[in-house]
Amino acid sequence: MCSPIRCCHIVSSSMLSKFSQHPDFDAKTRAALMQSAIAAAFARGERVASRFMAMELARTTPNNGKKDRIVYDAAGKSRQPSTPVRKEGDPKSGNAAADAAYDSTGATYDYYMDFLKRNSVDGHGLALKSTVHSGKAPDNAFWDGKQMMFGDATATGPFVGSFAAALDVVAHELTHGVTQYTVPGGGLEYEDESGALNESWSDCMGCVVKQNALKQDVKTADWLIGPTIMNPKYGKALRSMKDPGHAWEQDDQPAVYSKYVQGGDVHTNSGIPNHAFYLAASNLGGNSWDKAGPIWYKALSLLTSRATFAEAKAATIAATKALYSDSEVEAVTAAWKAVGV
Repeated sequence: MCSPIRCCHIVSSSMLSKFSQHPDFDAKTRAALMQSAIAAAFARGERVASRFMAMELARTTPNNGKKDRIVYDAAGKSRQPSTPVRKEGDPKSGNAAADAAYDSTGATYDYYMDFLKRNSVDGHGLALKSTVHSGKAPDNAFWDGKQMMFGDATATGPFVGSFAAALDVVAHELTHGVTQYTVPGGGLEYEDESGALNESWSDCMGCVVKQNALKQDVKTADWLIGPTIMNPKYGKALRSMKDPGHAWEQDDQPAVYSKYVQGGDVHTNSGIPNHAFYLAASNLGGNSWDKAGPIWYKALSLLTSRATFAEAKAATIAATKALYSDSEVEAVTAAWKAVGV
């Protein structure tokens, strides 16, 4: 069961539900996709049980000041295993998914530490726990409020490869943890505009971490989320920040606020702030981790749990003013204006 604090999946319930009706797939594959869709939809309906609980969780986090990774293998079962297959400093386990999770969570930790001076998702050295081959959500990966959970792509379905090996996916999910510990009161509530911002901030930092690892500037980067886990027959990625609504065959993401979907999936409406980030990074030029990433990271602490797109705009502009000069403020302001916010 997901944490009462937050449970955020990389693949939306809407996307999974649409693929579960696809004529290409057999009954077993459609059933697996629907199972994952139900799990994601259930999680979307969860709310913060108590802001005091979130603050208490933050206070009781260990502060060991170093990278601390622990990876478990659920072997397709839903329950959490008790024995790790690899811990910090251990040699490769020979378990491909576990080793991939170890490497990708480590790369995400390194980015946050090296460029943003943040020690793990909570800022105080929280152990980065991961469970691979989880039966809780096939064809998905999610942050459950305490750790990373990686399901497996159904062999005959729309996804391929390893969720644990997709650095942008892993950085996206761990950023949900960063959001949980950074936005006052326990994070951004997972519905309406605040929920779309929750997803968007994870997409933004997922792209930044991937681009940094690949040493791609804003012009050469693909600005796609999850291209390595998408079967090219059905699309090029889960989402496109450069071109929302055109990542896969039934992609419904809007790029501008006038197309906001009232009551829509948070992954759908995240296309609007995603596109604003892409435009801001493009306006700023160079590498996304030089200015755009630090601006969005600093702005996160300026948000409230029910933040709107307009409030996100104000927060990023305030963060830009605190970090840089008038030209950067103009670049960020123009990006939000271009998406109608």
